[in-house]
Amino acid sequence: MNPFRLTPEQLAFFHTFGFLAFPGLLDDRIGRITEEFEVLWALQNGGHFGQVHDGKRRSCIAPCIDRSVYLSTLLDDPRLVGIASGILGENFNYMGSDGNLYAGDTPWHSDGWHRDQIHLKLAFYLDPVARDTGCLRVIPGSHKIGDHFADSLQREIHECEKNWGLHGRDVPCVALETKPGDVVVFNHNTKHCAFGGSARRRMFTMNCCQRYPESRLQDLRDYLAGGARFWVERAYGEAMISTASPARMIHLEQNLANDGHLKALADKARREMPEPSRG
Repeated sequence: MNPFRLTPEQLAFFHTFGFLAFPGLLDDRIGRITEEFEVLWALQNGGHFGQVHDGKRRSCIAPCIDRSVYLSTLLDDPRLVGIASGILGENFNYMGSDGNLYAGDTPWHSDGWHRDQIHLKLAFYLDPVARDTGCLRVIPGSHKIGDHFADSLQREIHECEKNWGLHGRDVPCVALETKPGDVVVFNHNTKHCAFGGSARRRMFTMNCCQRYPESRLQDLRDYLAGGARFWVERAYGEAMISTASPARMIHLEQNLANDGHLKALADKARREMPEPSRG
């Protein structure tokens, strides 16, 4: 049994507000994590993955941790597994990761609008970030589809100046200021953004979700198809798959059984796009 468990209070907080913060959770690993992240970007800047960061717009590696044997072990870390298991169930799906170098602001948005499955993002910031220097901002309770507050935000926040007379940076929110080693997690539905910061803000994520029921496997395949814009041919990178223990494979098996359509979609994207998607 995993010794790391979320408390009932943490679970209630997450389901009510749509996010949690874990200061210092990975302090013991952050040095090596950062080194491995930079190795991936050195390969990226050499053109190995088809995209170069110019400091003017976001750059993205997907999959990210899956390309590194060491970073793949984050999916074995009992603390991260304990968070995901507590929210999503012991047999949760790992849904891939993205490594990012951010430049400029990120406007308010949700990463999905999932009614039936909880999708969870675990975010790791590799530079200190504060309210006005690129930290994650969230709107508590904005993840609850069917709730008047959340549904109103979904309709109106993309034109907040027109609708409310507020610039995005002035929308009421919680600013989750972090330092390297901290972890923040949030429901994909939760409205979030970032303002300010450097032209090379380092951040990567791990995405997980509740296992899909057999009756909704086509929805899962449709979700996985979104990876084609990153020229992704399989649900995971080779390092993640080849080093997987039986315990890790529990979190990979459903996607691996349903990703057979990705290669053809990625090949089509390569023919139509000059480079992989930046987000």
